[in-house]
Amino acid sequence: MKNRNNYAFFTAALLALSFSYLINEKWQPRVSAFMNSTYFSASAKPMIKKNTIQVALLLDTSGSMSGLIEQAKSQLWQILNTLANTEKENEETKLEIALYQYGSPTYGKRARQIKQLSGFTTDMDLISKKLFALGTAGGEEYCGEVITTSISELEWGKDDSNFKMIYIAGNEPFTQGPINYAQACQLAKKQDITVNTIFCGTYQEGVQTMWKQGAQLTDGEYMNIDHNQTTVYIETPYDKKINELNQKLNETYIPYGNTGKMKKENQTKQDSNAFGYSSANAAERAYFKSSKKYKAESWDLVDAYEKDKEVIKNIQVETLSDSLQTLSVEELEVKIKLIRGNRASIQNKIQSLNSQRLIHIENNSKESAEGSNLKKSIENSVEKQAKKKGYKVKN
Repeated sequence: MKNRNNYAFFTAALLALSFSYLINEKWQPRVSAFMNSTYFSASAKPMIKKNTIQVALLLDTSGSMSGLIEQAKSQLWQILNTLANTEKENEETKLEIALYQYGSPTYGKRARQIKQLSGFTTDMDLISKKLFALGTAGGEEYCGEVITTSISELEWGKDDSNFKMIYIAGNEPFTQGPINYAQACQLAKKQDITVNTIFCGTYQEGVQTMWKQGAQLTDGEYMNIDHNQTTVYIETPYDKKINELNQKLNETYIPYGNTGKMKKENQTKQDSNAFGYSSANAAERAYFKSSKKYKAESWDLVDAYEKDKEVIKNIQVETLSDSLQTLSVEELEVKIKLIRGNRASIQNKIQSLNSQRLIHIENNSKESAEGSNLKKSIENSVEKQAKKKGYKVKN
């Protein structure tokens, strides 16, 4: 009996030692590696946003707002270029856009006819895609509700260095809906979010329907526009060359991952959408694509490698083009570096040509100095408010 007890004790001790070895030497390192992996840490620890420009566009898509949606589509790249050129001195800034529609029962899938088309993203091709898919239909325009929804749903930065703005555009009274506009704007102000209101109609009507009051509650800008005004483009001698360079720029993108091919196709599609308005508008898009604010690391291997050199070691080879699948990691790295250098050269050429293009536009502009469209309103308000947050719009 004594021998049996000794044997049982010895066996239990051996099992305990073996289990301890497995935990400490085998399993723990793997668990720790998983816990510290990019995927897991990104889920558990949200990245702190600093020096980030965040803009939520809330667009009325009720039946009378087809002109507003048309301006948003046709002026998108001009607006984004203004925001891309808004920076802090000697500091890198990030640009994020979110998009909502409200006032359309056909497209608003939720109660109160509000729909988030995109949360905050650096993927401006996605924003363009969502805009071009928009239509209009009669509905109820609840301004207080959509402002409150965007504040609660979006991942607004908490750091004081962030520049946070809401632009809401529409033509019905600002007072409509179950949530009081003043309550919604006060909520925005508490979170250091500036609400800018754009009334589609006469200045005085916007004042009477409380659009101006809504903006004033957050020290924002109240603006009125003629939403049916057609966008005026000024063609320049530089547009053709810029657009030719844009085609070469597209060739420097290497799609990878599950969404790579789809995103690459969308890049081309949004080029086509921009060109559909004019070659001048296409040049505006090409200029944005030449800036640091055009981000494609989620699907382009060149941008992804610049952000994280380890990406090529864990890539799904089968998602690459056939010509790249046979390359070794070292060969692929050399290829990426060569393409990155070529891309930088093309982007610099576009930037240089665009400087000349802007001079030509300034000398031949037919637009009213006051302006009365979406682009002008956003440009003017960004310049005013940037100074308050330590930002500046570069010329």
